[in-house]
Amino acid sequence: AQNFLQRAAKHSSVEKWMKHNKMDFLGIPSCVAFGSHTDSYRFLIFPAMGQSLQSIMEDGDELLPEKAILQIGCRLLDALEYIHSNEYVHADVQAENIYIMPGEKSQVYLAGYCYAFRYCPSGVHVEYREASRSQHEGAIQFISLDAHKGAAPSRRSDLQSLGYCMLCWHTGALPWNALTNPDQVADMKNRYMDDVPALLSHCFGKKRVSRALQAYLGEVMALQYSEQPDYAALKAGLCAALQQLGGALEQPLSL
Repeated sequence: AQNFLQRAAKHSSVEKWMKHNKMDFLGIPSCVAFGSHTDSYRFLIFPAMGQSLQSIMEDGDELLPEKAILQIGCRLLDALEYIHSNEYVHADVQAENIYIMPGEKSQVYLAGYCYAFRYCPSGVHVEYREASRSQHEGAIQFISLDAHKGAAPSRRSDLQSLGYCMLCWHTGALPWNALTNPDQVADMKNRYMDDVPALLSHCFGKKRVSRALQAYLGEVMALQYSEQPDYAALKAGLCAALQQLGGALEQPLSL
């Protein structure tokens, strides 16, 4: 975490990226201070980022509407594109690591960089090698197959994890939710990798399947290990669906 924060999450770097890309907001928290206290623990200090999405969902005890899913998804795609452009992947996208700042705009922060990995040091993408790292690192429900197999996480890993998250936040019904054995979860994910319609059918049941989520998942499940995602196209798809629902990225989150 500290390496990423020192290398890529400086306030000046984030501001420069936002200006270059004409953005109104980017949810990359800048570390205020870090260090160690005696020999007991190390610490990181961040500015206030609001409430975690996990606690918001638990307090409300309900699933998120599609409009909120799309707003959060767009904001997280911006954050992930920035992280990836700086040679790192997040590797643990989940509601506990996402923070929402209440207010007039949809300010969504991506935190929790303990699994952050430099996938492209000096511009050279790491090779795909299973069992090169610890298997099943991260939140079991949402990590990619790469993480299950112990391969170094890559850009597709983050985007696939975001897809699993959005599905779960909206439907609450990932096929492997009840499983606790990581290998069984991996087997289930593998079964649905090439059959996104079946995954959506399971999650949505008799409800109308979100075309935006279907398009997003179809794209990210087909990514190759070292392939650069088309972030603009992915975000455009989510934003178009958001507009069709009468929402906008700049509006307060529909939680």
